[in-house]
Amino acid sequence: MPQGNAAHEATHRVHHLADGREAIFFADASGSAPEEVHDTRDLDPRGEPGELRYDRLTGDWVAVAAHRQSRTYLPPKDQCPLCPSTGGRHSEIPAEDFNVVVFENRFPSLGPALGRIPAAATGHVPAPAYGRCEVVVFTPDHAGSFASLDDDRARTVVQAWAQRTEELSAMEGIAQVFPFENRGQDIGVTLHHPHGQIYAYPYLTPTARKMADQAVKHLEDTGRTLMGDILEFEQAEGTRMVAQGEHFSVFVPYAARWPLEAHLVPHRHVPDFAALDNEERGELAVMYRDLLRRFDALYQTPTPYIAAWHQAPIAARERAASRLHLQLTSPRRAADKLKFLAGSEAAMGAFINDIPAETTAARLREVSL
Repeated sequence: MPQGNAAHEATHRVHHLADGREAIFFADASGSAPEEVHDTRDLDPRGEPGELRYDRLTGDWVAVAAHRQSRTYLPPKDQCPLCPSTGGRHSEIPAEDFNVVVFENRFPSLGPALGRIPAAATGHVPAPAYGRCEVVVFTPDHAGSFASLDDDRARTVVQAWAQRTEELSAMEGIAQVFPFENRGQDIGVTLHHPHGQIYAYPYLTPTARKMADQAVKHLEDTGRTLMGDILEFEQAEGTRMVAQGEHFSVFVPYAARWPLEAHLVPHRHVPDFAALDNEERGELAVMYRDLLRRFDALYQTPTPYIAAWHQAPIAARERAASRLHLQLTSPRRAADKLKFLAGSEAAMGAFINDIPAETTAARLREVSL
């Protein structure tokens, strides 16, 4: 299935793993996706979804996925499930080489079944944990990170995010599509190989709901988009700006919660990756990679981070008001110190930041890439 454009002629091909899970191979502009793959592993059949339990105190859904206790945890390189399959060693990717691969998670928090859940639950009756969880493998190389990718490969990952966003958004019962990356053992990663994930939720998550409500109210009150106004303010004020391109800007938010935090925001009001045009996707790939390099350049060792790509909800009212943006955060507050979420943050959601946003922005601007 060819997908792409003159600037980046990416192709993707859909294959299936031994237990029926989809694996989508994406090709760089100068590469190609394999026409055939054969997964010869003897895998157990896929299980039924876990369950969602409704917290009546907060109105939040909580996923219960006991099967995830048995997932792979920090394996050595020769047992990495995200490396290519070579010789007699079979990984999750049944190919000796590839560019970018997206596959359904073998240990999903949501899915594999799809469906609709109620808006709330009045009693203590769980709902099926419908949805989909996917793994996005950035490179066949076990070492490195997104920050070490070249322009072409970074663009292919963005193309994969866009294609998967479009596909997942159209699936039954999906309310929100969330691409993200946990990087570093201090964050809690279980696999070192450079990769990210995509969750397609059957409900709007608490953070997404708060942001959507704020965005809708602002649009109704002013006729303008909230993120658009925030971006204009940061560009005019200037002290928290980190980088500006033709289509995107990077800034440290005024009310940053984390010692290291930056937002990457499109200048045009777009809801998600799928809505970006060719030029925007190309610039985004480079600006995001370079922002990660800025985070890594602050200290002598790689910086742990969470890269959260906030996309607009599927529902029309929230979607019209919400803009795609990246929230990149790290708990690293010094070379040898991490910020831990304790009483005020973890229990009350009331953050206390030791480092002013203006200081963080200045440090990120001044590093050498």
